[in-house]
Amino acid sequence: MISIQNLTKKFGHFTAVDQLNLDVKESEILCLLGANGAGKSTTINMLLNFIKPTSGSAKINGLDVVEHPIKSKSFLTYIPENLMLYPTLTAVENLDYFTKLSGKRFNTTALENYLSEAGLQQDAHHNRVKTFSKGMRQKVGIALAIAKDSKVLLLDEPSSGLDPKSSNEFMALLTKMKNNGVAILMATHDLFRAKEVSTHIGIMRSGVLENYSDASKLSLKELETIYLDIMNFKNVS
Repeated sequence: MISIQNLTKKFGHFTAVDQLNLDVKESEILCLLGANGAGKSTTINMLLNFIKPTSGSAKINGLDVVEHPIKSKSFLTYIPENLMLYPTLTAVENLDYFTKLSGKRFNTTALENYLSEAGLQQDAHHNRVKTFSKGMRQKVGIALAIAKDSKVLLLDEPSSGLDPKSSNEFMALLTKMKNNGVAILMATHDLFRAKEVSTHIGIMRSGVLENYSDASKLSLKELETIYLDIMNFKNVS
């Protein structure tokens, strides 16, 4: 569902992403780990066609995102670190608005059901989003992905700032979506959550994918050792 081939992005003489190759299939969660500036967010921005690649290609459901910017977006939902919703609208109204933008229309009951499926408590469905915690706003984003029947979910530090309970609930939602066939790419700093939820883990450093592993074959301690070795190599090089 997500295919990246020799993807490179340069800003002048600075290479933010260097010859990146990745594939995320249905029912897979790839977590990208790395320090700030490693190229994780730049990669996601290129998949969204917010940033044009210098070379290489990025595809969503077989569609090149540069050649098919609108159609490729119809297959995905993007949840950034701080999901932007309309604060004076309710959860139902926000979901109604954004699903209509994607060409879908649902009645109020259907919208409420999607919000419930995403884990948002029923008594919050008709509350204004400005009263929501970050975890509640993220659930509205998951509801949008469910309503759109998104094949791909792109996440950039979605659990940053969440309390442990909200983070745990959010990761359970991602696992549920993975089990429903969604391909998920998540950039994160959280090694524990990456090991807990992912099927595959990539570690980036200075725009380069330094390590790619099957998460089931790594313990958390082994992942931590690999990650620190890569980061320490950067520091001493």
